[in-house]
Amino acid sequence: MKFICEQQSLTKALNIVSRAVSNKTTLPVLQGIMINASEDGKLTLFASDSDISIQNTIDADVADSGSVLVMAKLFGDIIRKLPAAEIEIETDENNHVTIRSTNSEFNIVGSSPDEFPIMEEIIEDTESVVFDRFLLKEMIDKTAFAASKDESRGIITGVLLELQDGDLNMVAIDGYRISITRRPMPEAKTYSIIIHARILGELSRIISEIDDEESSCMLYLAEKRAVFSFSGVRAELKLMDGQFIPYQDILPGSSKITIDVNRKQLMESIDRASLLARSGKNNLVKFEISENTMTVTSDSEEGTVREDIIVNKSGDDLMIGFNANYMMDVLKVIDEDEIHILFNSSIDPCLLKSFDGNEYEYLVLPVRI
Repeated sequence: MKFICEQQSLTKALNIVSRAVSNKTTLPVLQGIMINASEDGKLTLFASDSDISIQNTIDADVADSGSVLVMAKLFGDIIRKLPAAEIEIETDENNHVTIRSTNSEFNIVGSSPDEFPIMEEIIEDTESVVFDRFLLKEMIDKTAFAASKDESRGIITGVLLELQDGDLNMVAIDGYRISITRRPMPEAKTYSIIIHARILGELSRIISEIDDEESSCMLYLAEKRAVFSFSGVRAELKLMDGQFIPYQDILPGSSKITIDVNRKQLMESIDRASLLARSGKNNLVKFEISENTMTVTSDSEEGTVREDIIVNKSGDDLMIGFNANYMMDVLKVIDEDEIHILFNSSIDPCLLKSFDGNEYEYLVLPVRI
């Protein structure tokens, strides 16, 4: 194998596929990146662990086609530290890899890629849907944070993606909150899949690293895997087995108290109150809602804080407490200036909803005061 490509282009491709390199496996092949140079002038990099496989294809000047497996960390470190110039890479019959650039030459040990888990080809009649990859990233970022981080919790470490009634819904639950985002997708068929929040997060970061302005993304649904394809990148994500929690049954059907509040003001008040709340057991901040004022308070052995926020309230007065982190996580991902917050009592969860439309819903459980 022998090819020439640009250092910057190869570095970007390595940064993308390296997200699928396994750091915990005992299988050496999964600690590597497979490089394949084809006669049509394409250089394809592959990496895989048990949950996510990534393939990125870039242009190269290919003199001799072939493939080799290199250790991801060493090869990546070398390429990233080389100057922004052309790189020539060549392998011999023993899979020894020579890397040349300007005045530098590296010789490293590669291996045969025969045992590397190559992605299966997508069958033409595989279920598929087209959508905007930037929209996909936005939905992941606004949902996946609420999935459980505790691997023993099983299915709720994943995020539900469902196409239903002309909408694409993403749902995450961790036992203390629920995040739901919705976007219209009227032409897609009805289906639902569950993907681990961690690997969805990797997909979001990959999207951020792609410079291509082309926004189209294809999602193919194969047996036990979902394949996302966009801008020369193909990411294959393992699907989780099991039934997701029936989240619709958890959402309150009505509310006795509703407030409209400025999101930024509320977020900044909670942020300041949490300076003292962090000293307590539950990182507790309290909302005292009376007339058209919400008073945000927190107290600990180190002191107290109290701030008033003007709100538009309907319903009874209320005193309720929340973990500051859970509420802040939600407020950070909402874009709107004004939000609805719906309450029933001091022991029932509150629901944060979009001021216009139904693009999101966030349920947060209270802390008993």
